[in-house]
Amino acid sequence: MITLLRILSVLLFLFSLKIILVAVFFYKEIKSAQQKDPAAKSFLEIILLYQGLHALVGYRIAHFLYKLHLFFLARLISQVSRFTTGIEIHPGAKIGKGFFIDHGMGVVIGETSIIGDNVLLYQGVTLGGTGLEKGKRHPTIGNNVVIGTGAKILGNITVGDNSYIGANAVVIKDVPPNSTVVGVPGRITKQDGKKIDVSLDHIHTLDPIMQNIEELQKRIEKLEDKGKS
Repeated sequence: MITLLRILSVLLFLFSLKIILVAVFFYKEIKSAQQKDPAAKSFLEIILLYQGLHALVGYRIAHFLYKLHLFFLARLISQVSRFTTGIEIHPGAKIGKGFFIDHGMGVVIGETSIIGDNVLLYQGVTLGGTGLEKGKRHPTIGNNVVIGTGAKILGNITVGDNSYIGANAVVIKDVPPNSTVVGVPGRITKQDGKKIDVSLDHIHTLDPIMQNIEELQKRIEKLEDKGKS
């Protein structure tokens, strides 16, 4: 009985130590989750229950081993993390501070992806390659970028700072800073030279093709009205 209590005490100590270490080393990521997820109630809830944070912790460990050229062990850790969280981050990817994956199921981040600071990804996002070429073959994501649910960003392209990628968009070309992109393939709907307000509303974005169609429809209606008069 005494031995069992000692084992439980050690396990409790290790668990508490893990929580403290995660809270210290991933403070910015936890704060980012609080700011970007209205459902987040506390630090402890995020540390214990947010699979996006768990996937990032696993990635940081795997990335450290990857830089030491312990590739097999790094991939093993990343695959265990993928199994437990539903999020696949290759240990070779480079990810900045304040990174947050909301919900996260189905997110895939390729080996040569580069992600800046304060980036938000929703579930089903893919940062993928487009072929069998070697070298840099995955996207580079700037700072303060929001990538909506199900969006696919493919190839060695760059998404500029402060940009929004709308839900289910497929992006295969460079995106300038301060832009909003929607559609398949992705089309730039806003580029006003200043930072876009981070409202996280990544589904209510303007479609330039629909805007043109609506303008043509209005012109047709005006011409019809003139013909009747």
